[in-house]
Amino acid sequence: MIAGSGTGPGGATPAAFPSERHDHAHCVDQALSAAEEICAERGARLTPLRRQVLELVWRSHEPIGAYDVLAKLQREDTAGEDGRPAAPPTVYRALDFLLKHRLVHRIESMNAYVGCPHPDSEHSGQFLICRTCGNAAEIDDPAIRRAIGEHARKIGFTIEHITVEVAGQCPKCSAPHAD
Repeated sequence: MIAGSGTGPGGATPAAFPSERHDHAHCVDQALSAAEEICAERGARLTPLRRQVLELVWRSHEPIGAYDVLAKLQREDTAGEDGRPAAPPTVYRALDFLLKHRLVHRIESMNAYVGCPHPDSEHSGQFLICRTCGNAAEIDDPAIRRAIGEHARKIGFTIEHITVEVAGQCPKCSAPHAD
């Protein structure tokens, strides 16, 4: 299934690559609501700092690095859970929590994070990353997962984690009128 055939996190998905008319504020609100529900169901604590880190990741469909998250937190004068200014370990702990609960994905090739439009279901990461604008779209195609699993089994390889990243150009950037 391509993450682009529904409406947002928590069951449906945003457009694979957002259109000009994309209501990103709605997208962020849905991600935060889904995170609150999922954390409540799992008995996990979505602290104000973790929520803010998740919001920063979701502010764009472009993957964001941990130090960029930290810089934004510091500009917003956000304190860590101990009351001190946000520091790298604080941000990494928040991102680890968000990864553990499948609220974000790590884009390995960029050492950056992107919001997960399917936090309520376990799936492997398959990402289309635009080299021009930097946006990333998540797809979840069971055939890709199956093919990787079958080939790994044939050679006796035990899979621990799958992330597929494909670089190219999104529809907007590859359009004839794109700069």
